[in-house]
Formats: sequence, C-alpha cells, structure tokens
Amino acid sequence: MADFDQNGEIIKSDNLDGQRAWCHVMYGLHAISALSGIMTSASIIGAFVFGWPSIIAVIINYVTRANVRGSWLDTHWRWQLRSFWYAALWMLVAGLLAVTLIGIPAAILVIAVTGFWVLYRVIRGWVALVNRQPLPVPPG
Repeated sequence: MADFDQNGEIIKSDNLDGQRAWCHVMYGLHAISALSGIMTSASIIGAFVFGWPSIIAVIINYVTRANVRGSWLDTHWRWQLRSFWYAALWMLVAGLLAVTLIGIPAAILVIAVTGFWVLYRVIRGWVALVNRQPLPVPPG
C-alpha cells in the first residue's frame, strides 16, 4: 500500500518492484480469462469481461492504482482498465446487434475482432512490463 507523509500526500518511491509484481498478477489473471475463452466454449471477450480472474484483476487495479500514480507503471494500470472497459463496451454493442436478426453476423464479427484485440492488449502490455517500458495511453 501507499505510504503517506505528514500532510497526507502519497510518498512516491523509486522502488516499484512490489507494484510490478502486482501488475504481473493482473496481466496473469487477464491472460487466464482470455485463455479460458480460447479453450472453452466461451468467447475470448465473454471470458475476459465476465470471468472471475479478470474481475479480480480489475478490483486489484482500482485498489492499488494510487500506488503507481505518476510512475511509468501508471500506464500499465490505465492500459489494463481501458482494455477491460472497452471490451465490456464492445460486448454491449455486440449484444445490442444480436437482438436483431440482421445484426447477428455483425455481432459475431464484433465479438471475434474484439477477442483478438483483447489478446493483443494483454500480450503487448505484458511484454512491455517485462521490458520495463511504459505503454502509450492518452493523458488523463
């Protein structure tokens, strides 16, 4: 957890090994969800958005993200959250498309493309973490 100074401000530490370990755990949990979508009858995006490993990773992300604010690891926290919430948004779009008979092929396409996008995001993020590199995320 974060350490605080006398004014209640977070003390930023250059030692981020503990936070890097948490980031590895979160990428691992997301990867387990994505792999379960590949190896079971679930879709990649369905397993990623609704699977317990990814949900646990998102909870860990929100609980620990104050500890990395302002560091290069902050980009990984944001990358993972954006991956999850955009995947959930695209899953909603696919669900709305599937309501109509005409939209079912488009929904299947959205699910497939978003599934590959999720795999790309997990792999690219984890490789960057191993190499101790920040990720390109919009400022925010």
